[in-house]
Amino acid sequence: MLAVDRENRMLFVGDDWAEDHHDVEVQDSDGRAMRTARLPEGVDGMGRFHELIAAFLPEQADPGQVLVCIETDRGPWVRALIAAGYQVFGVNPKQAARHRELVSLSGAKSDKADAHTLADMVRTRRHQLRPVAADSDIAEAIKVVARAHQTLIWERTRHMLRLRAALRDYFPAALVAYQPLGLTGADTLELLAKAPTPAAAAKLTVTQITAALKTRRRDIPAKAVAIREALRADHLGQAEAVTTAYAATVRAVVAILQTLNTQIKALQDEVEAHFGQHPAAETYLSQPGIGTIFGARVLAEFGDAPGRYADAKSRKNYAGTSPITRQSGKSKTVHARFVHNDRLVDALHMQASVAILNSPGARAHYEQLRTRQIGYNAALRQVGNRLVGILHGCLKTGTLYDEATAWSHRTKPLAA
Repeated sequence: MLAVDRENRMLFVGDDWAEDHHDVEVQDSDGRAMRTARLPEGVDGMGRFHELIAAFLPEQADPGQVLVCIETDRGPWVRALIAAGYQVFGVNPKQAARHRELVSLSGAKSDKADAHTLADMVRTRRHQLRPVAADSDIAEAIKVVARAHQTLIWERTRHMLRLRAALRDYFPAALVAYQPLGLTGADTLELLAKAPTPAAAAKLTVTQITAALKTRRRDIPAKAVAIREALRADHLGQAEAVTTAYAATVRAVVAILQTLNTQIKALQDEVEAHFGQHPAAETYLSQPGIGTIFGARVLAEFGDAPGRYADAKSRKNYAGTSPITRQSGKSKTVHARFVHNDRLVDALHMQASVAILNSPGARAHYEQLRTRQIGYNAALRQVGNRLVGILHGCLKTGTLYDEATAWSHRTKPLAA
Protein backbone atom coordinates (compact mmCIF):
# COMPACT_ATOMS: atom_id res chain seq x y z
CA MET A 1 0.00 0.00 0.00
CA LEU A 2 1.52 3.32 -1.06
CA ALA A 3 0.60 6.90 -0.30
CA VAL A 4 2.26 10.24 -0.99
CA ASP A 5 2.40 13.10 1.47
CA ARG A 6 2.92 16.34 -0.52
CA GLU A 7 5.01 17.89 2.27
CA ASN A 8 7.11 14.98 3.48
CA ARG A 9 6.88 12.97 0.23
CA MET A 10 5.91 9.90 2.23
CA LEU A 11 4.59 6.90 0.37
CA PHE A 12 2.03 4.51 1.85
CA VAL A 13 1.79 1.13 0.14
CA GLY A 14 -0.84 -1.59 0.59
CA ASP A 15 0.39 -5.09 -0.35
CA ASP A 16 -2.14 -7.93 -0.49
CA TRP A 17 -0.03 -11.02 -1.02
CA ALA A 18 -0.82 -14.43 -2.44
CA GLU A 19 1.41 -17.41 -3.16
CA ASP A 20 2.35 -16.27 -6.67
CA HIS A 21 1.50 -12.56 -6.83
CA HIS A 22 1.02 -9.29 -4.93
CA ASP A 23 -1.74 -6.73 -5.44
CA VAL A 24 -0.50 -3.28 -4.44
CA GLU A 25 -2.12 0.13 -4.26
CA VAL A 26 -0.49 3.56 -4.03
CA GLN A 27 -2.47 6.27 -2.25
CA ASP A 28 -1.83 9.92 -1.58
CA SER A 29 -2.21 11.58 1.81
CA ASP A 30 -5.91 12.19 1.10
CA GLY A 31 -6.59 8.51 0.45
CA ARG A 32 -6.84 8.90 -3.32
CA ALA A 33 -5.60 5.83 -5.21
CA MET A 34 -2.75 6.93 -7.46
CA ARG A 35 -1.67 3.58 -8.87
CA THR A 36 -2.67 -0.07 -8.56
CA ALA A 37 -0.73 -3.03 -9.89
CA ARG A 38 -0.44 -6.81 -9.70
CA LEU A 39 3.16 -7.91 -9.30
CA PRO A 40 4.55 -11.43 -9.58
CA GLU A 41 6.21 -13.07 -6.58
CA GLY A 42 9.99 -13.23 -6.72
CA VAL A 43 12.90 -11.15 -7.96
CA ASP A 44 11.04 -9.79 -11.01
CA GLY A 45 8.11 -8.69 -8.88
CA MET A 46 10.37 -6.99 -6.35
CA GLY A 47 12.14 -5.16 -9.14
CA ARG A 48 8.83 -3.87 -10.48
CA PHE A 49 7.84 -2.90 -6.94
CA HIS A 50 10.96 -0.72 -6.67
CA GLU A 51 10.18 0.84 -10.06
CA LEU A 52 6.66 1.63 -8.88
CA ILE A 53 8.04 3.33 -5.77
CA ALA A 54 10.64 5.25 -7.79
CA ALA A 55 7.89 6.78 -9.93
CA PHE A 56 6.61 8.64 -6.87
CA LEU A 57 9.66 8.99 -4.65
CA PRO A 58 12.15 11.75 -5.54
CA GLU A 59 15.73 10.77 -6.32
CA GLN A 60 18.05 10.52 -3.32
CA ALA A 61 14.98 10.31 -1.05
CA ASP A 62 15.14 8.25 2.10
CA PRO A 63 13.50 4.83 1.48
CA GLY A 64 12.28 5.05 5.08
CA GLN A 65 9.65 7.46 3.76
CA VAL A 66 7.91 4.46 2.17
CA LEU A 67 5.45 2.69 4.50
CA VAL A 68 4.30 -0.76 3.41
CA CYS A 69 1.41 -2.63 5.04
CA ILE A 70 1.18 -6.40 4.49
CA GLU A 71 -0.55 -9.29 6.27
CA THR A 72 2.64 -11.15 7.21
CA ASP A 73 5.88 -10.40 9.00
CA ARG A 74 8.14 -13.03 7.45
CA GLY A 75 9.26 -14.54 4.16
CA PRO A 76 11.71 -13.51 1.41
CA TRP A 77 9.40 -10.73 0.14
CA VAL A 78 9.17 -9.05 3.54
CA ARG A 79 12.90 -9.47 4.10
CA ALA A 80 13.56 -7.81 0.74
CA LEU A 81 11.30 -4.89 1.62
CA ILE A 82 13.12 -4.38 4.91
CA ALA A 83 16.52 -4.71 3.23
CA ALA A 84 15.50 -1.94 0.80
CA GLY A 85 14.97 0.37 3.77
CA TYR A 86 11.17 0.61 3.62
CA GLN A 87 9.12 0.75 6.82
CA VAL A 88 7.15 -2.49 6.82
CA PHE A 89 4.09 -3.05 9.00
CA GLY A 90 3.02 -6.68 9.33
CA VAL A 91 -0.61 -6.72 10.44
CA ASN A 92 -2.79 -9.54 11.69
CA PRO A 93 -5.43 -10.57 9.12
CA LYS A 94 -8.07 -10.00 11.80
CA GLN A 95 -6.90 -6.38 12.15
CA ALA A 96 -7.19 -5.91 8.40
CA ALA A 97 -10.66 -7.50 8.37
CA ARG A 98 -11.86 -5.11 11.07
CA HIS A 99 -10.50 -2.12 9.16
CA ARG A 100 -12.15 -3.40 5.97
CA GLU A 101 -15.48 -3.20 7.76
CA LEU A 102 -14.81 0.48 8.43
CA VAL A 103 -14.06 1.40 4.83
CA SER A 104 -16.63 -0.86 3.15
CA LEU A 105 -20.09 -1.71 4.46
CA SER A 106 -21.12 -3.85 1.50
CA GLY A 107 -19.08 -6.87 2.58
CA ALA A 108 -17.51 -7.13 -0.90
CA LYS A 109 -13.99 -8.55 -0.95
CA SER A 110 -11.30 -8.83 -3.61
CA ASP A 111 -7.52 -8.75 -3.76
CA LYS A 112 -7.60 -5.24 -5.21
CA ALA A 113 -9.97 -4.07 -2.46
CA ASP A 114 -7.78 -5.69 0.20
CA ALA A 115 -4.77 -3.74 -1.10
CA HIS A 116 -6.86 -0.57 -0.81
CA THR A 117 -7.81 -1.51 2.76
CA LEU A 118 -4.18 -2.07 3.74
CA ALA A 119 -3.14 1.23 2.13
CA ASP A 120 -5.81 3.11 4.01
CA MET A 121 -4.89 1.30 7.22
CA VAL A 122 -1.23 2.29 7.20
CA ARG A 123 -2.09 5.81 6.11
CA THR A 124 -4.59 6.48 8.90
CA ARG A 125 -3.53 4.13 11.72
CA ARG A 126 0.20 3.62 11.42
CA HIS A 127 0.68 4.95 14.96
CA GLN A 128 -1.29 1.89 16.16
CA LEU A 129 0.58 -0.65 14.05
CA ARG A 130 3.77 -2.51 14.90
CA PRO A 131 6.61 -2.17 12.38
CA VAL A 132 8.42 -5.34 11.40
CA ALA A 133 11.85 -5.02 12.95
CA ALA A 134 14.83 -6.53 11.20
CA ASP A 135 16.14 -9.37 13.34
CA SER A 136 19.67 -10.63 12.87
CA ASP A 137 20.28 -13.57 10.55
CA ILE A 138 21.17 -15.84 13.46
CA ALA A 139 17.92 -14.91 15.25
CA GLU A 140 15.96 -15.74 12.10
CA ALA A 141 17.79 -19.06 11.84
CA ILE A 142 16.99 -19.86 15.48
CA LYS A 143 13.32 -19.08 14.81
CA VAL A 144 13.25 -21.47 11.85
CA VAL A 145 14.72 -24.45 13.68
CA ALA A 146 13.03 -23.74 17.04
CA ARG A 147 9.59 -23.52 15.45
CA ALA A 148 10.19 -26.62 13.34
CA HIS A 149 11.34 -28.52 16.44
CA GLN A 150 8.27 -27.48 18.43
CA THR A 151 5.94 -28.27 15.52
CA LEU A 152 7.30 -31.82 15.30
CA ILE A 153 6.77 -32.25 19.05
CA TRP A 154 3.16 -31.13 18.63
CA GLU A 155 2.78 -33.57 15.74
CA ARG A 156 4.20 -36.38 17.86
CA THR A 157 1.64 -35.62 20.56
CA ARG A 158 -1.18 -35.76 18.02
CA HIS A 159 -0.03 -39.11 16.67
CA MET A 160 0.48 -40.45 20.18
CA LEU A 161 -3.14 -39.62 20.97
CA ARG A 162 -4.25 -41.38 17.79
CA LEU A 163 -2.21 -44.41 18.81
CA ARG A 164 -3.71 -44.40 22.26
CA ALA A 165 -7.25 -44.17 20.87
CA ALA A 166 -6.64 -47.12 18.53
CA LEU A 167 -5.13 -49.29 21.28
CA ARG A 168 -8.02 -48.50 23.59
CA ASP A 169 -10.44 -49.73 20.92
CA TYR A 170 -8.84 -53.10 20.17
CA PHE A 171 -5.80 -53.74 22.40
CA PRO A 172 -6.34 -52.25 25.91
CA ALA A 173 -3.72 -54.60 27.37
CA ALA A 174 -1.04 -52.62 25.50
CA LEU A 175 -2.08 -49.43 27.28
CA VAL A 176 -1.71 -51.13 30.65
CA ALA A 177 1.63 -52.69 29.70
CA TYR A 178 3.30 -49.76 27.95
CA GLN A 179 1.81 -46.73 29.69
CA PRO A 180 4.61 -46.63 32.34
CA LEU A 181 7.16 -46.50 29.51
CA GLY A 182 5.33 -43.80 27.54
CA LEU A 183 3.64 -44.48 24.22
CA THR A 184 6.26 -42.47 22.29
CA GLY A 185 9.24 -44.24 23.85
CA ALA A 186 11.57 -46.10 21.49
CA ASP A 187 11.09 -49.36 23.42
CA THR A 188 7.29 -49.14 23.33
CA LEU A 189 7.27 -48.41 19.61
CA GLU A 190 9.68 -51.28 18.94
CA LEU A 191 7.45 -53.74 20.81
CA LEU A 192 4.28 -52.48 19.11
CA ALA A 193 5.91 -52.77 15.70
CA LYS A 194 6.98 -56.33 16.50
CA ALA A 195 3.66 -57.40 18.04
CA PRO A 196 0.73 -55.08 17.17
CA THR A 197 -2.02 -57.61 18.01
CA PRO A 198 -3.02 -59.10 21.39
CA ALA A 199 -2.20 -62.60 20.18
CA ALA A 200 1.25 -61.68 18.95
CA ALA A 201 2.02 -59.63 22.07
CA ALA A 202 1.03 -62.51 24.34
CA LYS A 203 3.76 -64.60 22.70
CA LEU A 204 6.53 -62.12 23.47
CA THR A 205 9.14 -63.61 25.78
CA VAL A 206 10.90 -61.87 28.63
CA THR A 207 14.10 -61.98 26.56
CA GLN A 208 12.47 -60.18 23.63
CA ILE A 209 10.96 -57.58 25.90
CA THR A 210 14.25 -57.08 27.73
CA ALA A 211 16.04 -56.50 24.42
CA ALA A 212 13.61 -53.68 23.62
CA LEU A 213 14.21 -52.11 27.04
CA LYS A 214 17.95 -51.80 26.49
CA THR A 215 17.80 -47.99 26.79
CA ARG A 216 16.32 -48.23 30.29
CA ARG A 217 18.79 -47.91 33.15
CA ARG A 218 17.05 -49.49 36.12
CA ASP A 219 14.93 -52.53 36.97
CA ILE A 220 14.88 -53.87 33.42
CA PRO A 221 14.16 -57.52 34.46
CA ALA A 222 11.27 -56.43 36.70
CA LYS A 223 9.86 -54.14 34.01
CA ALA A 224 10.07 -56.90 31.40
CA VAL A 225 8.17 -59.36 33.62
CA ALA A 226 5.49 -56.79 34.43
CA ILE A 227 4.99 -56.01 30.73
CA ARG A 228 4.73 -59.69 29.81
CA GLU A 229 2.14 -60.29 32.54
CA ALA A 230 0.08 -57.29 31.45
CA LEU A 231 0.15 -58.40 27.83
CA ARG A 232 -1.05 -61.89 28.80
CA ALA A 233 -3.85 -60.73 31.09
CA ASP A 234 -7.47 -61.10 29.99
CA HIS A 235 -8.96 -58.07 28.24
CA LEU A 236 -11.93 -57.42 26.00
CA GLY A 237 -11.05 -57.41 22.33
CA GLN A 238 -12.35 -57.22 18.77
CA ALA A 239 -13.07 -59.75 16.04
CA GLU A 240 -10.00 -61.09 14.25
CA ALA A 241 -10.67 -59.17 11.04
CA VAL A 242 -11.17 -55.92 12.93
CA THR A 243 -8.06 -56.55 15.00
CA THR A 244 -6.02 -57.12 11.85
CA ALA A 245 -7.26 -53.81 10.41
CA TYR A 246 -6.41 -51.93 13.61
CA ALA A 247 -2.96 -53.56 13.67
CA ALA A 248 -2.27 -52.21 10.17
CA THR A 249 -3.14 -48.67 11.26
CA VAL A 250 -1.04 -49.01 14.41
CA ARG A 251 1.99 -50.13 12.38
CA ALA A 252 1.63 -46.98 10.26
CA VAL A 253 1.32 -44.67 13.28
CA VAL A 254 4.26 -46.41 14.99
CA ALA A 255 6.42 -45.87 11.89
CA ILE A 256 5.48 -42.17 11.87
CA LEU A 257 6.28 -41.81 15.57
CA GLN A 258 9.65 -43.51 15.14
CA THR A 259 10.51 -41.10 12.32
CA LEU A 260 9.32 -38.14 14.37
CA ASN A 261 11.49 -39.21 17.30
CA THR A 262 14.53 -39.34 15.04
CA GLN A 263 13.87 -35.96 13.44
CA ILE A 264 12.99 -34.27 16.75
CA LYS A 265 16.37 -35.32 18.10
CA ALA A 266 18.11 -34.09 14.96
CA LEU A 267 16.35 -30.72 15.14
CA GLN A 268 17.11 -30.45 18.85
CA ASP A 269 20.79 -30.63 17.97
CA GLU A 270 20.25 -27.89 15.38
CA VAL A 271 18.42 -25.69 17.88
CA GLU A 272 21.22 -26.05 20.40
CA ALA A 273 23.90 -25.34 17.79
CA HIS A 274 22.21 -22.22 16.41
CA PHE A 275 21.21 -20.87 19.82
CA GLY A 276 24.76 -21.27 21.09
CA GLN A 277 25.98 -18.89 18.38
CA HIS A 278 23.77 -16.00 19.47
CA PRO A 279 25.51 -13.30 21.54
CA ALA A 280 22.58 -13.10 23.97
CA ALA A 281 22.45 -16.86 24.60
CA GLU A 282 24.29 -16.56 27.92
CA THR A 283 21.85 -13.91 29.14
CA TYR A 284 18.87 -16.12 28.28
CA LEU A 285 20.42 -19.18 29.90
CA SER A 286 21.06 -17.23 33.11
CA GLN A 287 17.30 -16.74 33.58
CA PRO A 288 15.56 -19.09 36.04
CA GLY A 289 13.59 -21.90 34.42
CA ILE A 290 15.22 -21.48 31.00
CA GLY A 291 17.34 -24.12 29.33
CA THR A 292 18.66 -24.27 25.80
CA ILE A 293 15.40 -25.26 24.10
CA PHE A 294 13.16 -22.83 26.01
CA GLY A 295 15.79 -20.13 25.65
CA ALA A 296 15.88 -20.62 21.90
CA ARG A 297 12.09 -20.50 21.67
CA VAL A 298 11.82 -17.33 23.72
CA LEU A 299 14.59 -15.61 21.78
CA ALA A 300 13.07 -16.72 18.47
CA GLU A 301 9.65 -15.29 19.29
CA PHE A 302 10.88 -12.04 20.87
CA GLY A 303 13.49 -11.46 18.18
CA ASP A 304 16.63 -9.42 18.70
CA ALA A 305 16.05 -6.27 16.63
CA PRO A 306 17.34 -3.25 18.63
CA GLY A 307 14.60 -0.95 19.83
CA ARG A 308 11.73 -3.32 19.04
CA TYR A 309 10.47 -3.04 22.62
CA ALA A 310 10.51 0.48 23.99
CA ASP A 311 10.32 -0.74 27.56
CA ALA A 312 9.54 -3.78 29.70
CA LYS A 313 5.80 -3.10 29.43
CA SER A 314 5.96 -3.30 25.65
CA ARG A 315 7.73 -6.66 25.84
CA LYS A 316 5.20 -7.95 28.38
CA ASN A 317 2.30 -6.82 26.19
CA TYR A 318 3.74 -8.66 23.20
CA ALA A 319 4.39 -11.72 25.35
CA GLY A 320 0.73 -11.77 26.37
CA THR A 321 1.61 -12.11 30.06
CA SER A 322 0.41 -8.66 31.11
CA PRO A 323 -3.32 -8.45 31.95
CA ILE A 324 -5.89 -6.22 30.27
CA THR A 325 -8.47 -4.17 32.17
CA ARG A 326 -12.07 -3.73 31.08
CA GLN A 327 -13.96 -0.93 32.75
CA SER A 328 -17.47 0.40 32.14
CA GLY A 329 -19.18 2.58 34.72
CA LYS A 330 -18.69 0.98 38.13
CA SER A 331 -17.68 -2.35 36.63
CA LYS A 332 -13.94 -3.06 36.41
CA THR A 333 -12.49 -6.47 35.61
CA VAL A 334 -9.01 -7.77 34.81
CA HIS A 335 -8.52 -10.50 32.22
CA ALA A 336 -5.76 -12.49 30.59
CA ARG A 337 -4.84 -11.60 27.02
CA PHE A 338 -6.37 -14.08 24.61
CA VAL A 339 -4.74 -12.62 21.49
CA HIS A 340 -1.09 -13.58 21.76
CA ASN A 341 1.78 -15.53 20.28
CA ASP A 342 0.92 -19.13 21.23
CA ARG A 343 4.49 -20.37 20.91
CA LEU A 344 5.86 -17.62 23.14
CA VAL A 345 3.11 -18.00 25.74
CA ASP A 346 3.73 -21.76 25.88
CA ALA A 347 7.47 -21.28 26.43
CA LEU A 348 6.99 -18.61 29.11
CA HIS A 349 4.40 -20.72 30.93
CA MET A 350 6.84 -23.64 31.04
CA GLN A 351 9.62 -21.31 32.19
CA ALA A 352 7.49 -20.02 35.07
CA SER A 353 6.50 -23.55 36.12
CA VAL A 354 10.18 -24.53 36.34
CA ALA A 355 11.31 -21.23 37.87
CA ILE A 356 9.05 -21.59 40.93
CA LEU A 357 10.89 -24.84 41.70
CA ASN A 358 14.39 -23.41 41.36
CA SER A 359 14.23 -19.69 42.13
CA PRO A 360 13.48 -18.69 45.76
CA GLY A 361 12.27 -15.28 44.57
CA ALA A 362 9.93 -16.73 41.96
CA ARG A 363 8.66 -19.27 44.47
CA ALA A 364 7.97 -16.62 47.10
CA HIS A 365 6.16 -14.46 44.55
CA TYR A 366 4.09 -17.45 43.44
CA GLU A 367 3.13 -18.41 46.99
CA GLN A 368 2.13 -14.83 47.83
CA LEU A 369 -0.16 -14.83 44.79
CA ARG A 370 -1.70 -18.15 45.80
CA THR A 371 -2.44 -16.90 49.31
CA ARG A 372 -4.58 -14.22 47.64
CA GLN A 373 -6.76 -16.98 46.15
CA ILE A 374 -5.27 -16.52 42.68
CA GLY A 375 -5.54 -19.71 40.62
CA TYR A 376 -2.58 -21.82 39.55
CA ASN A 377 -2.46 -20.75 35.90
CA ALA A 378 -3.12 -17.09 36.72
CA ALA A 379 -0.34 -17.14 39.32
CA LEU A 380 2.08 -18.72 36.85
CA ARG A 381 1.12 -16.09 34.30
CA GLN A 382 1.97 -13.32 36.79
CA VAL A 383 5.28 -14.99 37.64
CA GLY A 384 5.98 -15.25 33.91
CA ASN A 385 5.09 -11.57 33.51
CA ARG A 386 7.66 -10.66 36.14
CA LEU A 387 10.26 -12.92 34.51
CA VAL A 388 9.71 -11.18 31.16
CA GLY A 389 10.41 -7.84 32.85
CA ILE A 390 13.58 -9.24 34.40
CA LEU A 391 14.69 -10.62 31.02
CA HIS A 392 14.09 -7.23 29.40
CA GLY A 393 16.27 -5.53 31.99
CA CYS A 394 19.06 -8.05 31.56
CA LEU A 395 19.01 -7.73 27.76
CA LYS A 396 18.90 -3.94 27.93
CA THR A 397 21.85 -3.66 30.32
CA GLY A 398 23.78 -6.66 29.00
CA THR A 399 23.93 -8.29 32.44
CA LEU A 400 23.22 -11.81 33.64
CA TYR A 401 20.36 -12.71 35.95
CA ASP A 402 20.99 -12.14 39.65
CA GLU A 403 18.52 -13.62 42.13
CA ALA A 404 18.95 -10.95 44.80
CA THR A 405 18.63 -8.04 42.39
CA ALA A 406 15.69 -9.51 40.48
CA TRP A 407 13.50 -10.06 43.54
CA SER A 408 14.70 -7.34 45.90
CA HIS A 409 11.34 -5.54 45.60
CA ARG A 410 9.58 -8.68 46.91
CA THR A 411 11.17 -8.60 50.32
CA LYS A 412 7.87 -7.25 51.64
CA PRO A 413 4.59 -9.15 51.32
CA LEU A 414 2.22 -8.16 48.53
CA ALA A 415 -0.49 -5.71 49.52
CA ALA A 416 -3.82 -7.33 50.22
